[in-house]
Order: sequence, then C-alpha cells, then structure tokens
Amino acid sequence: MIRLDPSFLGTPLAHRALHDVVRGRPENSRAAVKAAIEHGYGIEIDVQLSSDGTAMVFHDYDLTRLAADSGPIQQRTAPDLARVILRGSDEGIPTLPEVLGLVAGRAPLLIEIKDQDGIMGANVGRLEQAVARDIEGYKGPLAVMSFNPHSVQQMAIHAPKVARGIVTSAYTATDWPLLPKGTRDRLRGIPDFDTVRASFISHEVEDLGTDRVADLKARGADILCWTVKSEQQEKEARKVADNITFEQYLAKLPVA
Repeated sequence: MIRLDPSFLGTPLAHRALHDVVRGRPENSRAAVKAAIEHGYGIEIDVQLSSDGTAMVFHDYDLTRLAADSGPIQQRTAPDLARVILRGSDEGIPTLPEVLGLVAGRAPLLIEIKDQDGIMGANVGRLEQAVARDIEGYKGPLAVMSFNPHSVQQMAIHAPKVARGIVTSAYTATDWPLLPKGTRDRLRGIPDFDTVRASFISHEVEDLGTDRVADLKARGADILCWTVKSEQQEKEARKVADNITFEQYLAKLPVA
C-alpha cells in the first residue's frame, strides 16, 4: 500500500482547481490551476480520454456545459481539443502533461480518472495507461483516484508506486440514475478498498457519517471528502475527514 504524501492531509484541495468562471478561471483550466498554486492550495483535477489516446484535463463526457462546442470528448483528438475554448476564458482544453508542467511539484495534485466504461465495469485501461505514462518521473506530491475500482486496479498495475484511492458515494438512485441498482448497492459498501490496495477514499461529504467510513478510518485509511461548499460544511466534514476538497469559497489554510 502506498500512502498519501502528508501534504494531502494538511492543504485543502481546490476542486477542479480554484475555478471561478466569473473571474476567467473555468473548471480544470490552466488559470484555475495557477490560482490554486498562488493561493497555497492543493489541486484536484479530472481527466478524460481523447480519441487519440491523450489524457485531457476535463470533467464532463460531453463538451457542451464547459466549452464553446458540443459532442463527446472521446470523439475528438488532443490537437482538436486544444483549440476548443473553455467557456469564460480564452483557453483551450489542457492535456495532463501541460498541467503537470504547470504544477511542477509546487502543490499536491490529486488526479481523478473518470470512468470510461459507463457502468463502473472492467472495460477500462486506455486512459489509465495514458495517465501512468504522463506521471512517470513526476517530481512532487501526486495521487490518483477513481469512482471505478477497476480503474484504480489498473493504476496499481501501471503506476504501482503512486498513491491511489477510491472516490466513494452514497450512490442514491437520484444522483446515479444510469447506474444499475445492483452496482450502486455494491459500490456503496466500498468492497474493493483492500483488493486494489488503496490507501485513501474521497467520500461524498453528505454521507461521511456511515459505519463503513468509520471502519476504514479506524483501520488507518486516509479520509478525504467531496465537495465542501462553505465554512460551516467544512467544520462538520472535518469531524470525520482528514482533509477536504472544496469549491465556491476559500477554505482556510493550515497555520504554519
């Protein structure tokens, strides 16, 4: 088991970097990454796969919400996506190597690998291999995670020396309408933590009080959470979580 660098437990993590589209910093953008570093925060980003096998720093499966274009990101090449402008900016979509170069070890960097299977199944591997290639030799605090345990297992194979975790949730039918009930019920119990040799979870903040989270914490797992949106919510989350992923406000930094 590879443990998180201690910086992941002390420095609040800016969700999709320190984004604020009103200030020209869209989610997962270079500007948002730079702002997080300038403010002294850690950074959480998402990666999706382009049609030519490049890890792109982008959250959604479709371009419509975040970019001045539409259609599945998986159907576009990396050079094409670099020209797709993020809403609220003049930036194109960055690749993972670009963001790694921007961060350059100056902040803890948590990479969420988005599920490429569609139903949290085993039909994954290309994105994980792309991420593993990109992060090889990176100098600085870095960890990877995914909702899909199969993706986490792939990272155990392709980047065994990098800390890895599972993104976890209450998996309600309301929030996960496309996921089969059996899959939701199974994943809710976080059954794959030991199998994939994870060292942490990042759990849904509203669901932190479950017995399973308490059990993992008692066994020594690091507990992160998503997504804290206020000082009051942070105060409650920290009763359980070792650290938070936040947005919509500026989380307090640890006292030096």
